[in-house]
Amino acid sequence: MKTKTNSRRNFMGAMMLGATASTLSVLGNPVFAGMTDFNETQMNEADDWFKQIKGTHRIVYDGNYPHKGFPIIWNWAFYLSNNETGSPDDDITAMTVLRHDGIPFAFNSSLWKKYPLGEVFHVKKADGTTYDRNPYYEPQEGDFPLPVIQGIKDMQARGAMFCVCNLAISVYSGAVAQQMGLDPKETYEEWIAAVLPGIQVVPSGVWALGRAQENGCGYIFA
Repeated sequence: MKTKTNSRRNFMGAMMLGATASTLSVLGNPVFAGMTDFNETQMNEADDWFKQIKGTHRIVYDGNYPHKGFPIIWNWAFYLSNNETGSPDDDITAMTVLRHDGIPFAFNSSLWKKYPLGEVFHVKKADGTTYDRNPYYEPQEGDFPLPVIQGIKDMQARGAMFCVCNLAISVYSGAVAQQMGLDPKETYEEWIAAVLPGIQVVPSGVWALGRAQENGCGYIFA
């Protein structure tokens, strides 16, 4: 049991890429030398996705860390506040860019169960234990601080937009694959396949933040 615990701790240590320097170090690893770039079709699809931005009130949230779900909470709050000041949903666009350590919220719960994403990204319940499911796509009681807060799926139905960073998926899936003795390409493809419906995969989160602002969105760090 002690060996298993130490192995998990070692796994967690390998996954913690919070600092920029650590991320760059990972990118320099030969495991990531074959990272797949977006092809022309994928780039066009990502660019076209931004044409969905609509309305007078436009904002993009930089969701680079879990922050107890606030990259999603602030998306909901933007709609709430604008509704309260007389604007209907069709005059509003709030976008959340899930990048860096914020990417797990783009994945279905099956991936959370297969890989310890709650541990890797420090996504914890109120009692301090880590999640083994995505708590913010279809939230359950207690996942958000207030029961009226809507998750990603409900916000998408209102016109909110969510995207996820391909670069971060490449880095993290590659790191997990290396630690677990898996094939990096197959692991990456599995993570991409686990992206939830309606969430757009973009070349990188910073690229998406730039595109959103070019399309009239104000920027807020989430």
